[in-house]
Amino acid sequence: MSFEKVKNHLAAFGLQDRAKELSVSSATVEEAAAALGCEPCCIAKSMSFYRGSSAIIVVMAGDVKTDNPKFKAAFGSKPSMLKGDDIEKFTGYRPGGVCPFANPEGTQVYLDESLKRFDVVYPAAGTASSAVRLTLDELEKASASQGWVDVSKPY
Repeated sequence: MSFEKVKNHLAAFGLQDRAKELSVSSATVEEAAAALGCEPCCIAKSMSFYRGSSAIIVVMAGDVKTDNPKFKAAFGSKPSMLKGDDIEKFTGYRPGGVCPFANPEGTQVYLDESLKRFDVVYPAAGTASSAVRLTLDELEKASASQGWVDVSKPY
């Protein structure tokens, strides 16, 4: 059902055919890269954090991690990742399938500058065995991004 929700959302942008169900897990960056035949850095991972009584999703390249001081400067608080049932409650998806599409009202999406190195990236498509191939412009529009932030650093 989550994959269909993403495909329906992407249809509004003419992108529904880009979403693919995979025969293997894509729940981690490494698994997704292997399944798609791309470098891990091209996986657009959706990191979900508490922000007051709601949540934000920051989409970043697969080869970076959250930089705590940069995150605090951008959002006014230390990063605190969503836990347990809150992941699905605030993102609309289970761990491994979290993506920046068709999220519950109140959850905002931001895109990290680390993605700007690539022409094409691969975010999840709602399940732990799916992905969608998008340009950065397509990702920005389809995710209803609030804008670009710089909150990451290399591993």
